[in-house]
Amino acid sequence: MKCVFVTVGTTSFDDLIACVSAPDSLQKIESLGYNRLILQIGRGTVVPEPFSTESFTLDVYRYKDSLKEDIGKADLVISHAGAGSCLEALEKGKPLVVVINEKLMNNHQLELAKQLHKESSLRH
Repeated sequence: MKCVFVTVGTTSFDDLIACVSAPDSLQKIESLGYNRLILQIGRGTVVPEPFSTESFTLDVYRYKDSLKEDIGKADLVISHAGAGSCLEALEKGKPLVVVINEKLMNNHQLELAKQLHKESSLRH
């Protein structure tokens, strides 16, 4: 089962969750050969309804003690630019798409993404 894992950490990133859970995004994810999407939604107010069909499953949760299991089973990680999430995915050698949450104050996420790019861990 090919899996995409999306994480927003402990904050909220409703724009990211709304985008990846939109019907056209779900169709695109499935058309790329993925049959499972796991959303870690943090404090967000966008809470997609989990579902399962014969060909696709959407799982949703707010928090877990550790994301290691979900990152471990993911074939692709889509993450906010939080240090813990990015470094954990990179340490596991997972393909990583980083989306900067520009609504956060003192946007350390942009700084981290730039530094990871500088170290050749990320491309943009």
